[in-house]
Amino acid sequence: MVVMQKINVHKMRIDSSATIRQAMQAISLGCYGAAVVFDSENPAIFQRILTDGDIRRALLSGHGLEAPVSFISSGPQVLMKPEHSAEEVSLVFNQRVRLVPIVDEDSRLIDLWFHDKRVDIAVASPLFDDDEIALVNECMISGWVSSGGPFVTQFEDMVAKQIGIQNAISCSSGTTALHLVLMGYGIGPGDEVIVPSLTFISTANAVTYTGAKAVFVDSDPKTWNIDPMKIEAEITERTRAIIPVHLYGLPAEMDLINSIAARNGLIVIEDAAEAQGAKYKDRPAGMLGDAAIFSFFGNKVITTGEGGMVLTNNGDLADRCRLLRDHGMSKERRYWHEVIGYNYRMTNIQAALGVAQMKKFDRIICRKKEIANLYNVHLQDIKGISLPPEIDQLENVYWLYTVLIDKNLTGGCGVSDLMIALNDAGVDCRKIFLPIHQQPVYSHGLKLPVAEMISSRGISLPSSPQIRDDQIESICGIIKHRLDPANG
Repeated sequence: MVVMQKINVHKMRIDSSATIRQAMQAISLGCYGAAVVFDSENPAIFQRILTDGDIRRALLSGHGLEAPVSFISSGPQVLMKPEHSAEEVSLVFNQRVRLVPIVDEDSRLIDLWFHDKRVDIAVASPLFDDDEIALVNECMISGWVSSGGPFVTQFEDMVAKQIGIQNAISCSSGTTALHLVLMGYGIGPGDEVIVPSLTFISTANAVTYTGAKAVFVDSDPKTWNIDPMKIEAEITERTRAIIPVHLYGLPAEMDLINSIAARNGLIVIEDAAEAQGAKYKDRPAGMLGDAAIFSFFGNKVITTGEGGMVLTNNGDLADRCRLLRDHGMSKERRYWHEVIGYNYRMTNIQAALGVAQMKKFDRIICRKKEIANLYNVHLQDIKGISLPPEIDQLENVYWLYTVLIDKNLTGGCGVSDLMIALNDAGVDCRKIFLPIHQQPVYSHGLKLPVAEMISSRGISLPSSPQIRDDQIESICGIIKHRLDPANG
């Protein structure tokens, strides 16, 4: 099972009257270790693939560089038809077969597929084009490369408008955004903040930075997010806030969480780092609590390289966050500091990337959903796989397309075995986050069985908006072959 790519044969093309020297030139130009031979009398007719190994053996047997390629013998040719799927084509590759021609009934070459383990498909990579280059170049020419410059406020305005919120405060990361919100609310030593354990560690770290204590809650098996039914048992007189995380792009059950918070006088801070563009009952993530944060790390829905944003309709909180992100410096008097602040600003170059990314935001979200749908179609009938949660009125943005593997139903093949198979084929993948309560820095013997189960069974598949449909099909072929060999 392999990862494949289609290739352009123009530079690799020779006709059957070509010499060995010409074949070697074509092989060098094509960069795939082979030439594609067509009939000299009928150039539309494909004849065969001629590899660099075929050439080497011909030279060793005494043929000169000016000998015609018709003198060269080659091994059996593996041909596939246009009606064969990418998955079926992938099955014929092995160490000896790296190029597979797709040929119609009239011997015309339709496609040529190539496999090489050096071809990697990343779990997530940003979608950049000329817009990003132009705006970053504008920063370089203007000299506005630090936190001053017009792109910072333009980016903030674009994000605020996209979700319909009054204040968007850019900063250096999603983690610093969380820290700013917590500090803006005055949360500190002696306080407690409820967080899900199944999330990236930054959610808890931001709480710890303030001197408060992160209190971990188990996951809901239906959504993989914090279980609202287990929150109230953890509320004490010290509890100040709840931070629900929209894990992997699916919103948490915000109505229930907000109701619990209202009954207990608590603040709700959305960690929407992975969920920009997601919706809860037609309301966008980022405006579902008292405040929220986005992350713009390189693998997020949109990216500024590193970066984050605070989102709130609370004007006092927004002012406080702006003050704290810039060393606590007074707006009225430059270099005057009445509070301890932080250097949490976003640069104009980062914001330029963000502006360019926001221009294609709808396209990125649409592609994310197309990718998830393709995975769903190819994986839905494989025994032992649980697809990402689909919950009525919760619109998933599929930050990373993530599935659960039950090795009891897959002949003993678990997450680690599947990751090895994917990695061997040049496909990057990731395990689900290790629950924070199991991390050495936060470990106190706590048992949260649902979070632990999801973590042990979860794997995230390539989800970049740049991934091609045929690559998804090939990845799914690998999974099917590994988990369900009888049908794969």
